[in-house]
Amino acid sequence: QVQLVESGGGLVPPGGSLTLACVPSGRIFRTDTMGWYRQTPENQRELVASMSGSSIRYADAVKGRFTISRDNPKNTVYLQMNSLKPEDTNIYYCNANLALNAGGPWYNVWGQGTQVTVSS
Repeated sequence: QVQLVESGGGLVPPGGSLTLACVPSGRIFRTDTMGWYRQTPENQRELVASMSGSSIRYADAVKGRFTISRDNPKNTVYLQMNSLKPEDTNIYYCNANLALNAGGPWYNVWGQGTQVTVSS
């Protein structure tokens, strides 16, 4: 079964930057919407940023600081995070709608998450 694999998390001081990447673990046909989420204190996953075609959405808390981008031939999505704040500390999860074969069904898939810690 295809999974999403995240990378790029780590420890960074306030004001620092990190870039997260997410790629499917195996061969797929194509992806549609891809995005990044993080946990709320109520243990719900909230949208950080997503891309569907040319449509991009950002959470208000990250607008102007985070940038989502995609490499479509590689089915990879990135999250460039600048001016990081301690409140950005969280586990970041990748999410994607993907199809394994042409004409096949679409699946909504989550990654295992990557830890981002912003601390001095």
